Amino acid sequence: MTVIIRCFECEKRYRVPDERAGKSVKCKNCGTIISIPAPDEDQPRSDDGTAIFRHEHRDRDFDLAIGNEQNIEAISDHIERHIGPVEMVFHELISDLVHIDIHWVKPTKKRPWHTLVTSGMSDLPMTVPDACSEFQYAELCVKLPPTWKVSQEAFQSEDNYWPIRLMKMLARLPHEFETWLGTGHTVPNGDPAEPYADNTKFSCALILPPDPSTTPEEFHCLETDEARSIWFYSIVPLYDRETNFKLSKGLEALLSRFDANGIGDLIDVNRTDTCRKKFFGLF
Repeated sequence: MTVIIRCFECEKRYRVPDERAGKSVKCKNCGTIISIPAPDEDQPRSDDGTAIFRHEHRDRDFDLAIGNEQNIEAISDHIERHIGPVEMVFHELISDLVHIDIHWVKPTKKRPWHTLVTSGMSDLPMTVPDACSEFQYAELCVKLPPTWKVSQEAFQSEDNYWPIRLMKMLARLPHEFETWLGTGHTVPNGDPAEPYADNTKFSCALILPPDPSTTPEEFHCLETDEARSIWFYSIVPLYDRETNFKLSKGLEALLSRFDANGIGDLIDVNRTDTCRKKFFGLF
């Protein structure tokens, strides 16, 4: 379990293991000494012990962000080296906190699906626990069926655009709320969670490493010239029942159900709900 602490000088937040309660740490941003309090016993947790964080709206000014050209180029080269040629980059016109672009790789015979990858999320480090410091830089990707309509015109419809909107929201979330995203984290679409669009009942995003059966292992991490490790994660949408099952039984139990149903990280709005009850009888 972890405790959230905030530097009273620069307002930077950190997550630290609760066994360090009562000790002090130095803020990496400004050098202020911070005392670590005891963990909040009232912190809501799921049945499997995972802490549940509810982020409230932050009253802050718009922080205009300009993309890091060197970072964009490094990520683009990484995509083309391990996934395929980038057909197009969907650029943000105006960005808050970080400039998020979406790199699009078209389907091929070898990889019969659209691959979309963010750049810009890793322009800033996430607020990670001390034990996870190597995972403070990340980018996100999704895989869409070859029949999915990918174009600026098609994105006028939310039925086509919602995966891209989800990527942008998740890529900005760690920086807006001074938190982090990593393997096994789930982010619901509101509270209570609602479907992303009319053409799907998915209402939550699960963060996982890219499926190793369809994505080269070399793609999972990019070592930059600045000695930073950028980790790439897949977004796997979940149904309500699957989200509740994961919070109750844990990630491994849910992934076992995925394996039993042949579900990977390719988004299929018609896929099986692996936690839906089966009914048997005579008709």
